[in-house]
Amino acid sequence: MDVFYNPKGVGDVLLIPIEEGDRYERSYTKHGDVVRITNKNDKVFGYNIFQASSHFDLNQTGKIQLTEDLLEEIKKQFKQNNINDSLDFDLSPKFVVGHVISKEVHENADKLSVCQVDVGNETLQIVCGAPNVDVEQKVVVAKVGATMPSGLKIKPTELRGVPSNGMICSQKELGMPNAPKEKGIYVLDDNVEVGKEFSLTT
Repeated sequence: MDVFYNPKGVGDVLLIPIEEGDRYERSYTKHGDVVRITNKNDKVFGYNIFQASSHFDLNQTGKIQLTEDLLEEIKKQFKQNNINDSLDFDLSPKFVVGHVISKEVHENADKLSVCQVDVGNETLQIVCGAPNVDVEQKVVVAKVGATMPSGLKIKPTELRGVPSNGMICSQKELGMPNAPKEKGIYVLDDNVEVGKEFSLTT
């Protein structure tokens, strides 16, 4: 999960997005330096924490990966401002090395493959349209909850009636420099550890 801090563009505010939603449906309640953003049914879209530099040690700007330490500091702010919302976020890595253990042709689409991909602690079914995907490959998987460099959020979905939970990524989708123009997934070296976090900055 990512939070955002852009003091030059936005101001001294830590932005914590939770859900997407129509901005015209949103309401805002202020609790000290914490603004709680909800809809009319009290569904939380996110939080803005003002005077962020006085509450947190923020050494980065832009998109920041939410860590356990930063989450604990945020929880302290909530407690001090009498906000009882649960902050049980999944902080596990969302971009990981996967191993394609099986591949079948999609029953309703010849150009789609239904893959079973081992990501270390679980096996995910992912529908993939890349022509070069194959069994025994080590690949980069964007798990449900990942936010792609393009801003696309990975969610559970169905493609032509078949459930898909994640994305097998190309270099272009990962925002890598000098990515090939040809359509196809990014195939990693065989010696890469399955389940290992894949850093988009490397």
